[in-house]
Amino acid sequence: MYRPNVTVAMVLKSGEHYLMVQERDKRSGDIVFNQPAGHLEENESLIDACARELFEETGLTADPLGLVGIYSLQAKNGVHYLRFCFYGELDQCQDSTPQDSDIIACHWLTREEIETRALRSELVRRCIDDSRSQPLIPLSYLSYQVDA
Repeated sequence: MYRPNVTVAMVLKSGEHYLMVQERDKRSGDIVFNQPAGHLEENESLIDACARELFEETGLTADPLGLVGIYSLQAKNGVHYLRFCFYGELDQCQDSTPQDSDIIACHWLTREEIETRALRSELVRRCIDDSRSQPLIPLSYLSYQVDA
């Protein structure tokens, strides 16, 4: 049975800067930049997964303010990803300490600086641009329940 990989990501903005994580692409070995992101785990809501991944990859906490969009990506590695990208803001750029050993470092970068970096995928740029150009989808549109 076919099942895409469900991932979550957070575009976290402070002023004109976006929080990016620097990591090694496991397939190519290249150093790339991404939003804090990861996989949805069993018995976890999308919003909870987003908060968990943000903390694991940066050591920071921030509540999502809305959903930027839902993206479908057939990656170069042959895997199909269904990405739920959230948006959050902080009043000021905060120091961050990755809790996940796969993260090399965290950086607050402007949109122009991001343009000069190698990105994990084109979705990194697209999620930032979409967060700037379209209204956020209210979190109330997402529902999570467990059948008892």
